[in-house]
Amino acid sequence: MIRVGLVGFGLAGRVFHAPLLASVDGYELVSVVERTTNEAETRYPGIQTVRSFDDLLGDSSLDLVVIATPGGTHFDFARRALESGKHVVVDKPMALHSADIARIATFATSRKLLAVPFQSRRWDSDFLTLSQVIHEGSLGRIVSLESRMDRWSPGATRKPWKNIPEEGGILLDLGTHLVDQALVLLGKPLGVSAEVDRERSGEGSNDAFTIRLRYATYRVTLGSNVLSSIPGFRYSLRGTKGSFRKHGIDPQEAALGKVTRIASATWGHEPMHDWGVKHIDLDGGIDTETVESIPGDYRQFYIRLREAIANGAPPPAIPTEAWRTARVLEWAAQSSAERREVECDWDGEPA
Repeated sequence: MIRVGLVGFGLAGRVFHAPLLASVDGYELVSVVERTTNEAETRYPGIQTVRSFDDLLGDSSLDLVVIATPGGTHFDFARRALESGKHVVVDKPMALHSADIARIATFATSRKLLAVPFQSRRWDSDFLTLSQVIHEGSLGRIVSLESRMDRWSPGATRKPWKNIPEEGGILLDLGTHLVDQALVLLGKPLGVSAEVDRERSGEGSNDAFTIRLRYATYRVTLGSNVLSSIPGFRYSLRGTKGSFRKHGIDPQEAALGKVTRIASATWGHEPMHDWGVKHIDLDGGIDTETVESIPGDYRQFYIRLREAIANGAPPPAIPTEAWRTARVLEWAAQSSAERREVECDWDGEPA
């Protein structure tokens, strides 16, 4: 049994990590850091509430520490957990700067421990379906991919720390997921150009971005904002033989907010109205085909992590991948500030 300490019980800890840990065999959620409340004890009777990270690290029986706090704390918490001999899962972004992610990788390797970025959206229904469409080759040679996660949130954020510019704004929030998905699918780009903006009134962090990744024969465009009152597409994929377009977003986050553990036999299934559509050229005519979405399952992250800890299997994500994502986001910020494309220099990648 892998004994787990969870740091933070806000959105990430309450909606993602705790329900997923409770839903995967082989884990025991032992303690949760909450500074002023005991919400975790109420939702998961039998666990222990502790008030500080030091108190959590004082439990030598813990095998794994899950860090679900604001991004600015991630590097220090991950370093201290690794120094105390515990594996770590770090919510996104793994750290605010790529150099700190490289340092986390070094700490983990030197202690023969796992440091794993929480890239759960690799198991989104829509992403799994997009991956299948690309790999089956029915669209021919891919020429363009657009990937967006837009929202309608014109008011002030309910989490004030997310409006602090130093925390990275939406660029390091949803941008981390979008860039990670692109790199998993298509590998490292040659160049990055971007616009990173604040569209809402008042001062605060960025809340909109468009990132373009240049590859040798195609371009990827990633985007997100919080002022889209009309839902747009999630993915738009074009190839030499046709196109694929997908609306709607994976339903798991919304569902996890209503449960303490996953019990549904149809978990991660998208409604039919959110399924994507392929338009393929057949003998000069366009054939339209609805593509049934592959069910998503965030539990796969913790299933694969369990096998990595217990049996030495590959972990679900590694710091090197988080470093690559962070570099792309840093180049995006640089591009926006300098109004030019930045060529990708991948030197310094951690092992």
